[in-house]
Amino acid sequence: MILGPNGSGKESVAQLIQQHSGRKDKPFVAVNCGALPRNLVESELFGYDEGSFTGASRLGKPGKFELADNGTIFLDEIGEMPLEAQVSLLRLLQNGEVTRVGGKHTRLVNVRVLAATNRNLENAIRQNAFREDLYYRLNVFTLVLPPLRSRMSDIELLAEHFLLKFAGSLGKDVRGFTPGALALLRRYQWPGNIRELENVIERMVHMSQGVPSIDI
Repeated sequence: MILGPNGSGKESVAQLIQQHSGRKDKPFVAVNCGALPRNLVESELFGYDEGSFTGASRLGKPGKFELADNGTIFLDEIGEMPLEAQVSLLRLLQNGEVTRVGGKHTRLVNVRVLAATNRNLENAIRQNAFREDLYYRLNVFTLVLPPLRSRMSDIELLAEHFLLKFAGSLGKDVRGFTPGALALLRRYQWPGNIRELENVIERMVHMSQGVPSIDI
């Protein structure tokens, strides 16, 4: 379980776990549970068989868990998953079997599940919006990402990383920041966390005009 506010880098952490593990050459499938239409969550995650609902493909379709077999699935915004889909997910985590919507047969899958949320799931349990048994099944090992304002020493490293990234993609010869620019970046509270910092650095690189170091 990866916990942290919006923009704190939860998916980046999930990708790092994948890249530094024995599954690094296997599939990494990311799913934003909050972006899936409520009536399609189960068919997207677990797949469906022929004729299981109106508009279903004649050949059926594998779900995200089948596509992630032997690799990793990253369930972002797990707190937004509907309760009925939580039941199916719990069953899959318990026995390693996935049953497609409308299907009669189970398929074994070997998938590492990384789940992330910015919600307080314990509060969601009290409000009957999240299953307690699923919470304890997922919450085997927890990583908590604090907001960027709580780890200001990371700002310079992250800013340099994003600078190199965007200078390369935009073809700009920008190699660093002036001391004044770095000081201002450190003083800001970054309510949008790492995502906001990345956007700001990209905008700076776009606006740079033939200078080796970015100033503000």
